[in-house]
Amino acid sequence: MIICTTIAELKAELARRRGQSPNGLIGLVPTMGYLHEGHASLMRRAADDGAFTVVSVFVNPLQFGPNEDFERYPRDLERDAALAEKNGAALLFAPSVAEMYPAKPLTRVLIGEVTTKLCGASRPGHFDGVGTVVSKLFNLVQPGRAYFGMKDAQQVAVIQQMVNDLNIPVKIVPCETVREPDGLAMSSRNVYLNAEHREQALVLSRTLGDAGKLLTEPGMTASRLVAEATARIRTAPLAEIDYVELLTYPSLQPLDPDLPLAEADAQVILALAVKFGATRLIDNRLFQPTGGGRHVQNDDEIEASPSHSH
Repeated sequence: MIICTTIAELKAELARRRGQSPNGLIGLVPTMGYLHEGHASLMRRAADDGAFTVVSVFVNPLQFGPNEDFERYPRDLERDAALAEKNGAALLFAPSVAEMYPAKPLTRVLIGEVTTKLCGASRPGHFDGVGTVVSKLFNLVQPGRAYFGMKDAQQVAVIQQMVNDLNIPVKIVPCETVREPDGLAMSSRNVYLNAEHREQALVLSRTLGDAGKLLTEPGMTASRLVAEATARIRTAPLAEIDYVELLTYPSLQPLDPDLPLAEADAQVILALAVKFGATRLIDNRLFQPTGGGRHVQNDDEIEASPSHSH
């Protein structure tokens, strides 16, 4: 596996190797590092697609607020490189902040509407930073496909919106959330949890699992489902709720709070953000209410919308 730390190195290697995958496909897995099995699953998916797989490791300061954890965000490039190589990555791009932003960027990618809900409501500017850095990576790597985990389903919706609006020639491939054996969604931030927080954080996956059963109850409405989910999370004494929301997906529009969910004709997402101590965790689950509340798992079902593909 090749490791590049500068844009010049990245461009030179891609120019030499662009035709090496059997189908000419370059796949990009954008990450902030401290890689885990969730990231590895994205790399394996890219390898299964026959892609020359590029993994980026970059903790992007533009998507962190002034009181967030940019400085303490976990970093271990040696460990990341070993995991990436083991899971089929052909090239690891690990630039410094100075390499990606040699001067204060005066151009930002601003994506409306889908960024104003959920994490965007409590983290103003976060998705502007995400859109800006991902657009830079798309321009640098020029992948045919880019792979994102559905744990951050709003991010997937935001990136798909950007790709659609700007006619960026990349296919966004959403991949299902990878979980620990006990159900906790894998996250680089899980390392911050102490034993008590870690145990109580399991209330998130349990709540999402219960939601699938609640959806099938006669007369279940959006407002009632949110209330039921909120009550379940509050059974964990250390849980500090940021949001519990039920929205359409990928448009992230509110539902009529009193409409029986059995009558909803849109795919919906139950999205959670909860702090345990200083650690903010997110999780979600997609449902198709008209299908008896079935959990949407298939990549073709969860893909946000048609996009350009190579």
